[in-house]
Amino acid sequence: MDLVTFRAVLFDFSGTVFRLEQDETWLADLTDHEGERLDIEAQTELMRRMTAPVGQVVDLDEEHLHAWNHRDRDPELHRKVYLEVLKQSGVPHADQAVALYTRLIDPTQWTPYPDTEAVLKGVSGKGVKLGVLSNIAFDIRPAFGRRGWDAYVDEFILSFEVGAVKPEPEIFRAAVERLGVDPAETLMVGDSEEADGAARDIGCAFALVEPLPTHERPDALLNVMRTHNVL
Repeated sequence: MDLVTFRAVLFDFSGTVFRLEQDETWLADLTDHEGERLDIEAQTELMRRMTAPVGQVVDLDEEHLHAWNHRDRDPELHRKVYLEVLKQSGVPHADQAVALYTRLIDPTQWTPYPDTEAVLKGVSGKGVKLGVLSNIAFDIRPAFGRRGWDAYVDEFILSFEVGAVKPEPEIFRAAVERLGVDPAETLMVGDSEEADGAARDIGCAFALVEPLPTHERPDALLNVMRTHNVL
């Protein structure tokens, strides 16, 4: 098989280069309808629902279903529906839900994968264009900026700024246009076959990584870059 020489790599954010790790201090004081603290199983399910890349995670009425379907295009709709998700997931107290939601959308609270820095630095150092493409309703640039990694990223393509979401082709087209590359010379790396894999619809290549806890996935990004002859 002939190896493509990629001129650009697009990385998904959540579950790909960063992960929202469960922090016991965030969840320790959460209480249910009876005032009982959430057990570990409930806490784990709560975090899964808050970070699932695709798929509706709770039953929603028409108003909240609209918010869910458009959550990554509009920060207000994102806040509205995820407060409802928290409410239905065992966090009925509004003050607790707001406090947790505020932490979940703070990009400085997210944890990078062990090989994220090496990959970003390596790809950029090779002269390959690098973009971060995410379905998200808040600005993730501070997660990179506080570590100096924003210097390696040519473009951030964020759904709430672009007005399109994966798997819609428009967001991938916006990415390659901003980077000034052809889709056939672009590799998309992400943790969702459904969302990120749709980059293939405009002619990009795609590589899947598993959204495992960061300590369980030390070198998946490096392996992808080596397999695709980027590094």
